[in-house]
Amino acid sequence: MFYNIPQYNWTVKLGEKKSKQEEEVHESKYDLQFRRGDLLEVPRTLFIHFGIYLGGGRVAHFIPDIMPVISSDPKKIQTMVTNTRLILGVILKRGSVRVDSVEDFAYGSEILVNPTDKVCSSHPPLDPETVALRAERLKGQVPYSLLWFNCEHYVMYCRYGTSMSFQTFQFCKTVRKLVLSRVIAKVMWLLGAGLVLYVHAALSPCTLLLLVLVPFLVWMAS
Repeated sequence: MFYNIPQYNWTVKLGEKKSKQEEEVHESKYDLQFRRGDLLEVPRTLFIHFGIYLGGGRVAHFIPDIMPVISSDPKKIQTMVTNTRLILGVILKRGSVRVDSVEDFAYGSEILVNPTDKVCSSHPPLDPETVALRAERLKGQVPYSLLWFNCEHYVMYCRYGTSMSFQTFQFCKTVRKLVLSRVIAKVMWLLGAGLVLYVHAALSPCTLLLLVLVPFLVWMAS
């Protein structure tokens, strides 16, 4: 069998062949560590980030990102997401499911594999191929919510078939303890009393009722 091989730029062609071989070796290293459909977890400064391993050194993960809203250029969208893009994505509730390399996903952090399998006994993992296909099917622009649909909701849906977030649960639990604590109730009572004494002449009966009722409800719920 004969092939039509271009007779020009041999150096570039050989160089490209070498880089592809190096890429295959590089990717096979991750295929030995992870299986297609594995749930990957990496710690960040204030939270934990999650992704689904697709094989070949690729990870699907969900991040807040404003770029898909302001540009349809795939090259711009696929570039590394900056903090500005992240923050604007969170504020405007816009995100995207994207596929990045393991290195870009981990960003130098240690990777944990399937850590949630131990705490999701009521929801056993789906078939690995089903997990990966779910992750790939959602690729693209997706509405984002810091509390109600974030990267953890995404991977939990892909791997276990249920959309939930332990981080959101812990955050809401902490806020509940803070807001409904008796210390906060006492502080609200003092602030309300001080405000009444300072501007009592300008307060309407409804405002005065709220100043008394809200601390009372917080106190009773604490």
